[in-house]
This record gives sequence, C-alpha cells and structure tokens, in this order.
Amino acid sequence: MKRLGQGLTLLLLLGLMVAAAQAGEKPVKYNKLNNEEKRVIQQKGTERPFSGEHETNWDKGTFICKQCNAALYKSDDKFDARCGWPSFDDAIGESVKRTTDADGRRTEITCNNCGGHLGHVFLNEGLTAKNTRHCVNSISMEFVAAGKDLPQVIKAEK
Repeated sequence: MKRLGQGLTLLLLLGLMVAAAQAGEKPVKYNKLNNEEKRVIQQKGTERPFSGEHETNWDKGTFICKQCNAALYKSDDKFDARCGWPSFDDAIGESVKRTTDADGRRTEITCNNCGGHLGHVFLNEGLTAKNTRHCVNSISMEFVAAGKDLPQVIKAEK
C-alpha cells in the first residue's frame, strides 16, 4: 500500500510538471535573497528606520531592484526626507508600480518588472518641487556607482 501511495504522488508531481511545461511556463530565477531580504521584498515587510545602507548614500549612480536588477531610481532624484529610509521624488520611467494598500490609506510601490516590494509613495508633503516621496527600503535595492555597467535585468515572464 505504501508503494502505491508513493507511485500516485510521483505521478501527480509528473503530471503537474508536464502541465506547466505545456502551458509554456518557465520559472524565473531571480537573484538569491537572504531571509531578511525575502521578508521585505517578497512578504512586503519593512526594515527598521535609519538601519539601511542607502539612507545616507549620496554617491552618484543608479539604484536597482535587488531581486531582478531593474533600474529604479537615479541618485539625482534622491533627497534627505529625514524619515529613516532612502527617499526619491521620481522613479526611472515606469520602473515602479503604484498600488493602493488594502486599507486604502497608503500607496505601495513595487518593482514593475518582478513585483518586489520597495516601500510606499507619499504625495503633497511639500518636501520637493515634485511633491512626491518614494520611501524605499534600502534592503530592496542595490547601488551601482556612476560609470559602472548596470547588470542585466532578469525579465519576469508575463
């Protein structure tokens, strides 16, 4: 009886693999994340304020998604909001997606390529001429210094 159960389990797994292959689905292999990065990026967590490496990074360059390498923000759009997280008043093109939180009170920002959680966007605070603050978890990003090549973006299957 035990062998029959194992055989059925194996057949079920094989069937699922065949169905996924027929549907043309390929698993996307994003950059490897540690547990804390997974908690923030994949489970929509938040890092402690004033704890992230990019909050006080004023070097010239580009901030990219830690999960998929998509370019998100330019250092020229970064400003000191004194909130404890890196703040930007603009994103690069349409690299960042905005979605209203379930409670309707805040707007979540995610990487438009992989869906990784970045933080939240706030409007009408009067902190910059653009009147926008992307409040981003440092742990959601990597920094590429000006003059260095950006890594290849790991494209999401859509």
